[in-house]
Amino acid sequence: MISGVINVYKEKGYTSHDVVAKLRGILRQKKIGHTGTLDPQAEGVLAVCLGSGTKLCDMLTDTGKTYEAVLLLGKTTDTQDTSGNLQKESSVTCTADDAAKKLRSFIGEYDQIPPMYSARKVQGKKLYELARAGVEVKRTPQRVAIYDIQIREISLPEIVFSVSCSKGTYIRTLCHDVGEALGCGGCMKSLKRTRVGEFEIADSLKLSEIEKLREEGTLMERIYPVDSMFPQLARIHILPEHERLLKNGNPLGCRQIKETVTTKIGSRIRVYDTEDIFCGIYAWNEEKKIFVPEKMFLGI
Repeated sequence: MISGVINVYKEKGYTSHDVVAKLRGILRQKKIGHTGTLDPQAEGVLAVCLGSGTKLCDMLTDTGKTYEAVLLLGKTTDTQDTSGNLQKESSVTCTADDAAKKLRSFIGEYDQIPPMYSARKVQGKKLYELARAGVEVKRTPQRVAIYDIQIREISLPEIVFSVSCSKGTYIRTLCHDVGEALGCGGCMKSLKRTRVGEFEIADSLKLSEIEKLREEGTLMERIYPVDSMFPQLARIHILPEHERLLKNGNPLGCRQIKETVTTKIGSRIRVYDTEDIFCGIYAWNEEKKIFVPEKMFLGI
């Protein structure tokens, strides 16, 4: 079984679930999970975890993302993108400078209301399921962060821009909110995710390319090892006589570790066994003066 992370280019028309399902067939293994839903009409980077790497899913979901999007002003839809039903159409009377300034004014933190057509759950039900049933529910605003917005081109009523943002940010909703702020409404025309954490679109692989690499026997060259997701953490080995403690996921004292380690609040380390196999992430517990397991990657 393959373990690690692969940088997939999700093509338009596929759901993130479709990508996982197809990869299970290509790689002939079941243990596969993605790190964040990308809308069916969107394309771009989808980091997919394999084998023991699936334990990374919740950790990689927290990483920042970058998108390229096209905002269409003057139209409001029920899905907040052009695939939805038109709810309102208005004239776009603002200037290109006004539109650019308003879009850039969203840089920073703001409370974003999740769209009804999304996978977010309310009382155990996905919002898009309720929306398709004609039910609209009150959604709690979510605090999101827009780190940067770069205007690529303006030809009203369209604005092409790139945006770097925190997890949980809906670019469709950003487009909708900018349109509302301008008084003419707006929706998203297209979306491409160009970065997820360290994964860049230039290095991503389409499903057909992954299948070809597997047939050629060179796919492992494009799989990121699990421990490579933590390059900032010190690489530490367990002493032979204490290896059983590590394999059982027990806390570790400094004397049970081969190398000298930093023991200060917030210290985290990558721990390997005597055969240099990555076992898990440990964090320093100042109160107990010991390293405790944060996430173990042994087995599946």
